[in-house]
Amino acid sequence: MASQQDVKKYLAYWFQLGKKVVIDNGAATLQPQKVIAGDRYSDEFEECWQRIISPESGDCYIEGTHETIAALLTPAWDVFPCVRCSMPVPVKNVGMPPLLCPCFDLNTWPNTELPPPRSPVNNQEQLMAIRDRLLNHRSSTRT
Repeated sequence: MASQQDVKKYLAYWFQLGKKVVIDNGAATLQPQKVIAGDRYSDEFEECWQRIISPESGDCYIEGTHETIAALLTPAWDVFPCVRCSMPVPVKNVGMPPLLCPCFDLNTWPNTELPPPRSPVNNQEQLMAIRDRLLNHRSSTRT
C-alpha cells in the first residue's frame, strides 16, 4: 500500500519535471512553482496537496495518467521506481500495471545530465550522519 508520504513524493517529483495535476474532473490544473523549501515541502506544494486530497476537488491525477490520487491512497496501489526512468510511478498490487509512466511524453527525460528531482533534505541531519560515519570509520581503523 502506498503511504501518504509515498504519494506526496510521487507528486513532488513529477511537479519538479513540469507535470501538472488535473483537478475538478478535468476543469483545472495545479502546478506549484516551488516544490521544496530547504528541508521540507514548500507551502505552495502543501497547499496543492491539501486541495488535491480534498473531496471537493473531484478526481485528481497527474496529466498523462489515469490513476487518481484518491485511488493511489488505497491499499490496491504502491509506488515504485519506473524501470525506464527511475521516477516514482504507481503500481497496482494485483492485476495489470499502468500502461504508461508519466515520463512517456517528456521528450527530454530521462536526462542524466541534469540533477534528478528529489525529496526535501534536512542538511543538519545529513551532516550529523556524515560525521557519525567518519567517527565510526576512524574508531574502527584504530583497533
